[in-house]
Amino acid sequence: MTDETDICALMTEIGARARAAAADLAVASATCKTRALDAAADAVWAARADILAANELDLADGRGKGLSEAMMDRLALDEARIAGIVAGLRAVAAQADPVGEVLAEWDMPSGLHIRRVRTPLGVVGVIYESRPNVTADAGALCLKSGNAVILRGGSESFHSSRAIHAGLVAGLRAAGLTEDAIQLVPTRDRAAVQTMLTMTDTIDVIVPRGGKGLVGLVQREARVPVFAHLEGIVHVYLDASADPAKALRVVLNAKTRRTGICGAAECLLVHRDVMDSIGRKVILALLAAGVEVRGDARIQRIAGTVPAQDEDWGREYLDRIIAAKVVDSLDDAIAHIRRYGSNHTDCIVTEDDAAAAQFFARLDSAILMRNASTQFADGGEFGMGAEIGIATGKMHARGPVGAVQLTSFKYLVEGDGTVRP
Repeated sequence: MTDETDICALMTEIGARARAAAADLAVASATCKTRALDAAADAVWAARADILAANELDLADGRGKGLSEAMMDRLALDEARIAGIVAGLRAVAAQADPVGEVLAEWDMPSGLHIRRVRTPLGVVGVIYESRPNVTADAGALCLKSGNAVILRGGSESFHSSRAIHAGLVAGLRAAGLTEDAIQLVPTRDRAAVQTMLTMTDTIDVIVPRGGKGLVGLVQREARVPVFAHLEGIVHVYLDASADPAKALRVVLNAKTRRTGICGAAECLLVHRDVMDSIGRKVILALLAAGVEVRGDARIQRIAGTVPAQDEDWGREYLDRIIAAKVVDSLDDAIAHIRRYGSNHTDCIVTEDDAAAAQFFARLDSAILMRNASTQFADGGEFGMGAEIGIATGKMHARGPVGAVQLTSFKYLVEGDGTVRP
């Protein structure tokens, strides 16, 4: 057989096993799923030395490939980050089970009693790149929501993902659940991704988690429905009534806490009335923190900034770089974000309630914030325990995708020999 035929056969087998597992998970008890996640957390923590050793193999490969500092940061694990993965598993375990929740119920004059009940999607395919924690987050959320999941991690995180996946499988085994509930594609061959995108018989939805190239590929070629996690072209707007201390804290955290995540600020907009006061202090602080500020003509009056080019507006850097522009009004800020944003996360820093209300009403990003760092654009910070991604589309799921967002619903209709006249 050719390699392509081998990959097709492999993915067909994985898909069939996932479909069978999904049927079992749909009726698995909440107690059983919680037990599996708690046991997985224990197993991941117990195996932390093995996970770190596997991660070092990935980091060595990454250095050899010349990955950027931001990409290496996304890939890197340490004991604190593994503790975060474990905490995420336990947080998802502790959540209420969404499966079977009655969303609404009513009686009809015909005598029918109707309930709308939350139900799993079935099989979720997750395609992701360099962040190995997605293995645990996606596996946990799919299990909690009664879905089987097929995980296809990026080649950069191949060893780390396998080590974390082993902990998830140990959790399933401890709870007596089928190990096919959380499967990791065991190959780096990109043909596996292409095959997943066409597996309409076994995969119910694809979640791409990565850069513009990956998401664009999935959106163009998938025959399976997609929850799109597009670029994080994140804006922070300093309004005329911004508080100076809040502005400084929010912008610095939004840009520098972790530059390689999708919630990192990529563009700073400053109202002209505060450019020489608040705006100047914030930009000087960014420069002092080692951030390259690419500014328009008015920003360039500050020593140390560099000229922005046309391609800097609407660009996701994932690095210690930020575009900056002075705007004449709130309306101009909104117009800029509408033109260049990605409907991911945008923030206004203001003490003016009316300005905040207008910002919230006239922009349609999945997440809109006021006086808070955009680095909070994360399912864990939203109380979801973890996230499988941030959906920037408008169909079904939007914003952080947690366990609840990985469900659909069905109608349960009961009568008493009821017939339609």
